[in-house]
Amino acid sequence: MREGSLEAPTRHVIDWQDPNYSDPAKLDAEMRRQFDVCHTCRRCFNLCDAFPRLFDLIDNSPSGELDTVPSDKLGAVVEACTLCDMCFMTKCPYVPPHPFNIDVPHLLLRARAADRGRGKGDVARQLSETDRNGRIAGAVAPLANWGSDVKNHLTRPLLETVTGIDRRADLPKFHGKSFVMRAKKATPARNGEGPAKARKVAIFATCFVNYHNPRIGEALLAVLAKNGVETEVVYPGCCGMPALERGDLAAVADTAKKTAAHFAPCLERGFDVAAPVPSCALMLKFEWPLIVPDDPAVKRLAQATFDASEYLVDIAKKEGLAPGMTPLPGGVTIHLACHARAQNVGAKAAELLRLIPQADVAVIERCSGHGGSWGVLKANFDTALKVGAPVARQAVTNNKMFVASECPLAAAHIVQGMERVGDGARAPARSYHPIELFARAYGLLP
Repeated sequence: MREGSLEAPTRHVIDWQDPNYSDPAKLDAEMRRQFDVCHTCRRCFNLCDAFPRLFDLIDNSPSGELDTVPSDKLGAVVEACTLCDMCFMTKCPYVPPHPFNIDVPHLLLRARAADRGRGKGDVARQLSETDRNGRIAGAVAPLANWGSDVKNHLTRPLLETVTGIDRRADLPKFHGKSFVMRAKKATPARNGEGPAKARKVAIFATCFVNYHNPRIGEALLAVLAKNGVETEVVYPGCCGMPALERGDLAAVADTAKKTAAHFAPCLERGFDVAAPVPSCALMLKFEWPLIVPDDPAVKRLAQATFDASEYLVDIAKKEGLAPGMTPLPGGVTIHLACHARAQNVGAKAAELLRLIPQADVAVIERCSGHGGSWGVLKANFDTALKVGAPVARQAVTNNKMFVASECPLAAAHIVQGMERVGDGARAPARSYHPIELFARAYGLLP
């Protein structure tokens, strides 16, 4: 067996229903086995806060080794993981098929699942109810957005006390009309002579696009229509990434089965599936088949799913794009989201933006530090800013007109980081999804 990640990484099925999976003694033994390898390597020290916490525990222990670190201290390492997957995908030379069999993200997912089984880890449960929260807050969107505004010094301290969300953290806005509602009311006219007129794709709306930023979905619909693609908007519910983050694997399995069954008629009619948020595409393509390995519908959906940028780049390579794009003034800084990189399909967001005439694209390939709902919590917000500081500094140095990321939460977090790096730097008023900028180049959005 060769070392140094010379073999393609593979992942094992998550055997979460096996009693040994959550057995405290077996889990502790496996954590110590993997962490000891991490301790002797330390390549991942600069990825996130989980590894520095681990190494500090070891270095400050009586023996300077893992054997004198109490097991109850290892929970601090588990809490710091954002499940970005970058240690597994980009750094670790010991991932499967290497016999050391190191997979820290799924190890810490196992720890969270075990904690949940022992009655721990329910603090973030209400935050992970994205569909419920979206429906309720969307019904009173102006009031909800007023209350969640970082400038609201009346409500944000109260929100921090009740939910643990840091009062300084930028939160996504809600919309009274979801993306699904808007798509039903008005769908852009399809270009019958478009180069990709033979294609059909079901857009998985995702909870973020549906409730928080319908403009991303509208941009994707418009670009696909311009290129002749037949589209449908499908949204049976959240992909379950927030539930995965808190270790609720039973909920994720249930979501996977229901969603795959919901998409089955589209797949029967020859539709592909595209998700505009990379975390959701990652769930459908990779995480669900590991959690529900014996469901044919889940496997079929995984094989049919594309990240939205990946899908548009595929059109460009195979059929070519419809003409009509004009340059974007001032250039773009594009952040490659961790969950886009974890799909192992290449830098599709950057490839997409470089298809725009006279493209001026600067790429940042490093974690923003946000980590979904993790980064907005008071216990984590300062750490999230620290981890994302190199990204923010690079974005300021690039000095482009637009800042974009396929992960909308990461993009907003980067802007917040840019506001804090000093030197009088002025952050942009807002961030973008690359598909919004692509639609803008076509003149399809203001």
